[in-house]
Amino acid sequence: MSTVLSAVAWPYANGPRHIGHVAGFGVPSDVFSRYMRMAGHDVLMVSGTDEHGTPILVAADQEGITARELADRNNRVIVEDLVNLGLSYDLFTRTTSGNHYAIVQEMFTTVRDNGYMIEQVTRGAISPSTGRTLPDRYIEGTCPLCKTPGARGDQCDACGNQLDPTDLIDPVSRINGETPKFIETTHYFLDLPALADALGAWLDEREATGLWRPNVIRFSQNILKDIKPRAMTRDIDWGIPVPGWEDQPTKRLYVWFDAVIGYLSASIEWARRSGDPEAWRKWWNDPEALSYYFMGKDNIVFHSQIWPAELIAHNGGGSKGGEPGRLGTLNLPTEVVSSEFLTMEGKKFSSSKGVVIYVRDVLERYQADALRYFISAAGPENQDADFTWSEFVSRTNNELVAGWGNLVNRTAAMIAKNVGEIPAAGEFTDADNALLAKVTEGFDTVGNLIRTHRQRAAISEIMHLVGEANAYVSATEPFKLKAEEERPRLLTILHVLAQVVTDLNTMLAPFLPFSANEVEKVLGGTLEVAPMPRIEEVDDLDADGSYPIITGDYTNVPAWGHRPVTVGAPVAKPKPIFRKLDPSIIEEELERLGVDKQ
Repeated sequence: MSTVLSAVAWPYANGPRHIGHVAGFGVPSDVFSRYMRMAGHDVLMVSGTDEHGTPILVAADQEGITARELADRNNRVIVEDLVNLGLSYDLFTRTTSGNHYAIVQEMFTTVRDNGYMIEQVTRGAISPSTGRTLPDRYIEGTCPLCKTPGARGDQCDACGNQLDPTDLIDPVSRINGETPKFIETTHYFLDLPALADALGAWLDEREATGLWRPNVIRFSQNILKDIKPRAMTRDIDWGIPVPGWEDQPTKRLYVWFDAVIGYLSASIEWARRSGDPEAWRKWWNDPEALSYYFMGKDNIVFHSQIWPAELIAHNGGGSKGGEPGRLGTLNLPTEVVSSEFLTMEGKKFSSSKGVVIYVRDVLERYQADALRYFISAAGPENQDADFTWSEFVSRTNNELVAGWGNLVNRTAAMIAKNVGEIPAAGEFTDADNALLAKVTEGFDTVGNLIRTHRQRAAISEIMHLVGEANAYVSATEPFKLKAEEERPRLLTILHVLAQVVTDLNTMLAPFLPFSANEVEKVLGGTLEVAPMPRIEEVDDLDADGSYPIITGDYTNVPAWGHRPVTVGAPVAKPKPIFRKLDPSIIEEELERLGVDKQ
């Protein structure tokens, strides 16, 4: 089996996360990681809150608190929300940890010493009224390439191209609407042209595997055509100090330089907390190890160009040569798994405009697995998708409740009423064997779909099998088998149903971990089918203070595949696992959003 790094995009800590965020990075990565563990792979799933950069500084200023106070508060909110969503991180940490600071500075130093960080004088933007530096992301204007309004000073979301603030047509400050003043300033730039050939060769090799989503590989190759050095430091006083520029307190490393290094620093922190400080090398230095990066499409450039470029530069793999530092030769991504955008009632998510559904709010009112199911079945896997409350209610009621929940409930109810335990099977009929075979074959089909990041197709296949099982109940009519001479047949049918429900529950465990554990109990099982994450308060390893982390023990998961039921396991009268939703909530939720009901 393989060693697998599941590298999950770092949610930004300027506020709570909305369901559009977790649709891109959270649920897809967790489904994949849970499946890969069940399939026998050695998985390390890491992430944390991204806590540097201007938006946090601006938000803190608006509240009259420090950036660290804001980051502390939002870090805790995000940690709680992600645990409540069941995301099974081995370590979820933060970029303000002492460990992260040290690893980022070590990476920078190695990249610089290898010749791939070059000092350049550039033009930086300041606010004429305050004299304060305006970071790139806080300057907007018309994109000079595609002419779309609202492009940022670092990137145009419409065409995906990297930009500089000076490139924008009619630039203005997002903070106060002023026209920025541009002054000369010195920064370190990552010498991307010196890394372009190596990046291109790596991308060509990745394309040859046929594994990457076409939109991701095409976009990644296209941005190589106009590659240029990219600033990796900023005029800001909130962030990681620049090695060698300690005497310049208003210079910090670019938040996107440090954030992507978080995958490595989190792995190292996990190893240090595990008692084996070198354990991370298994995922980073072994060329046979696999690594999968999960994010939304707006972050592709940082994961298919900037981060690989940093790794190549650290390894000494560009045109200038060089040597790896003490961290050794670091693995480049095996695959960048990017999702498209999730809109809401036809509108782009925007916290500032109130077009938002926060994860916390959904989980307070609805079951976590209902949200996970919607994202898995209808999320933005390879094209933009729209979240509507009407579809959420429909999928919950018609698929989770009436499909899967109904199968579980009536199977358990019939067993409880007629036997009180899982019965032994008699002689199987062709119909019995056909259903059992279909479900068993489903493990290969569904497993391959999850492994290749086609989760919508995977859960669709499972729900098709659920439909087959419900059709089997309708065809065999066990509820009509009441005569004594019919009892052997009744018991056989109930055995088949218990087996089918158990196997389908195993398949659904990566998608619906909370209900998977409940279904296991309903049928008298004692396994934790889907181990759950937990929050731990820990001391910073290298600095003062403490913070919450997400971690968990996921070693005792059942194997992916058919697992025979235990004859004689007690089965009591069940309670419904999924809550049916009243259609009236559609109007209620639309009213909360200020959206007219269509």
